[in-house]
Amino acid sequence: MALEKWSENGFLADAEEMMNNKSRELQARLAYSPSVCPALQGAYTRLERDDTVTFDLHREALLQLPGIAENPVQRILPVKVIEAEDKGRKKRRIAIVFSGGPAPGGHNVIAGLFDAAKEANPESEILGFLMGPEGIIEGMYQPLSRDQVDSYRNLGGFSMIRTGRTKVDTREKIILSRKTCKELGIDALVIVGGDDSNTNAAFLAENFLEDGVQVIGVPKTIDGDIQVADASGQTLCGVSFGFHTAALAFSRDIANLCTDAASDVKYWHICKVMGRVASHLALEVALQTHPTLTLIGEELAEYLDEERLAAAEKKGERDYTAYGMTLRHLSRIVCNAIVQRAAAGKNYGVLVIPEGLLEFINEIQALIIKLSTLIAEYNRTHDTDFHSDLPDLDKKMNFLRRLAREAEEKACISVWNQRDHDFFSDIPDFFKEGLLTERDSHGNFQFSQVETDKIIVGLVKDYLKILKEKGIYKVGIDRSWYENTLLREGLQPETFKSVLFRNGDIKEAPLLFKEHIISVKTLTLALEKAGLLQDGSVPPAILKVFRKSEPDFRMQPHFYGYDGRGSDPTPFDCDYTYNLGRTVFALISGGATGQMAVIRNLEKDVSQWEPMGIPLAALMHLEERKGKMMLVMEKKLVDVESKAFRAFKAMGEAWLAAGPGEDPCRRPDPVWLAGEKDKPLTLMINHI
Repeated sequence: MALEKWSENGFLADAEEMMNNKSRELQARLAYSPSVCPALQGAYTRLERDDTVTFDLHREALLQLPGIAENPVQRILPVKVIEAEDKGRKKRRIAIVFSGGPAPGGHNVIAGLFDAAKEANPESEILGFLMGPEGIIEGMYQPLSRDQVDSYRNLGGFSMIRTGRTKVDTREKIILSRKTCKELGIDALVIVGGDDSNTNAAFLAENFLEDGVQVIGVPKTIDGDIQVADASGQTLCGVSFGFHTAALAFSRDIANLCTDAASDVKYWHICKVMGRVASHLALEVALQTHPTLTLIGEELAEYLDEERLAAAEKKGERDYTAYGMTLRHLSRIVCNAIVQRAAAGKNYGVLVIPEGLLEFINEIQALIIKLSTLIAEYNRTHDTDFHSDLPDLDKKMNFLRRLAREAEEKACISVWNQRDHDFFSDIPDFFKEGLLTERDSHGNFQFSQVETDKIIVGLVKDYLKILKEKGIYKVGIDRSWYENTLLREGLQPETFKSVLFRNGDIKEAPLLFKEHIISVKTLTLALEKAGLLQDGSVPPAILKVFRKSEPDFRMQPHFYGYDGRGSDPTPFDCDYTYNLGRTVFALISGGATGQMAVIRNLEKDVSQWEPMGIPLAALMHLEERKGKMMLVMEKKLVDVESKAFRAFKAMGEAWLAAGPGEDPCRRPDPVWLAGEKDKPLTLMINHI
């Protein structure tokens, strides 16, 4: 009865109107028309070989991809309608598939492809394979209509046709995929994905040659690890699509944490951002927000312990353990930052780390490689698999213990020896379980399944406890507060200053208790020696000041990943992906296959963008997968010699802000308000 009454009064109708999903931003997005670069503005284009761009082709690519290995780099140029060849206007049936995790802008790749195909020939059809590459294998698809495409323009996610992580990486899957494309009369297949997906695209292009089905790849990953430069260093693909949006989405949230930390003044926030192999997102977030401390994995990998090297050299020895970062030293870096800020009265801050940080720690990387090899070998030689046979940690540890014992008894070289086992046994159980977690479909260690932040926090807390006991880790006391606290109880601040503080004569700095004053007992002894006890006890005001100097380390963990990759794209990513879609059609209409669609000059205005096709085979190298060397697309790591990284390092001390004054945090613009000219800072700084 109550609902009926509310309905009669218009309550539900009003509430429904207030709760509808037609936000102002959604309406603005659907109405937004991406800018198009000059070469793609017309309905017709042509391809021109660009011999100024060269690659060092891996010999294995020549052997495994002979049909597409010699593909040239192709520039896309506009032509007049009267110059357009018939093949540019013919009716086509083009299929597109999303592969891997979502990245903001994917729908605009479809929109750009759809618009370009229909402009060239309104009878052309665009099909979407559903649920990722599984849709190709199983023949699951749907024709895409204009109304459907229009309803997703400039929106995030891959929900129009959805995505999946199935790989077309076996002979059986390739045969089924060829069968599907042949039955559907597909002229060209477009694969939108990351490095693994574009690796699949290369092998599909090779296998589809005899069927006449063209295959074009599109660079997608929020991790930012698809970047392409030729043999001479020319940048051809500055960044993959989705990176800018995800980084900005993370940055907005992390900037809010910077504000919260400076307001509540009692927490360190540890922010783990996606990036299993490369630290591009962590670097971009740092440039966007200026957090207290950011760890870049690629920098840690190049660390040299100069003191240990020098000590070994004096003995005429070479200490190979001095090369590369250890977990122990990593904890020291973080602790030093915490201690420095605490001394300045700032027992709070924001720490940013990449998801794959542990991969850059030599001792952990060695463990991961060894364990991955053992798991892969076990799976190859048993009817079941490692994780089914050994479901709990005790069974896995017993298995590893037997391997170590056998290696020692037989005095043979083994992947797993007693030294490995001893080191692994000392690791906390939750970390052991993380390192032994089931590998992904490629045999790769899944860093997102490991609580990296928990590992770092544990190490940091242990070392901070030592520093606290040594009197090194203390919170600086504001001088004015100290003086007012004592004066209110009739005490003279100057009388106690030289007894309590190590830096009482430095006027600008917060007051730091002397290192030997680490407890009420040692405080009492210091005052007793100076004759400053009141009735044999510590004055309440002094005790209050001492309690304030005692650090209470609290850390809040955060993970930034799925939220950012599901964000609606920035104007930059909207423009970028729409142009990529039109680039794909230009390559198809020009007869290309085995190419990846890219846009050169992304750091410049859209009017200077240059669409082109890069041969996928030229991007391949050999990499260890499941214990075997396989031909895959090479990932791009953060270049520690790049301008962006050097700018980041130059600002490290300023952003740590271990001194008086406010922290120099930066508030980035919201994703949609970023503006057409707002682009990834790493991209822009590298091209200054």
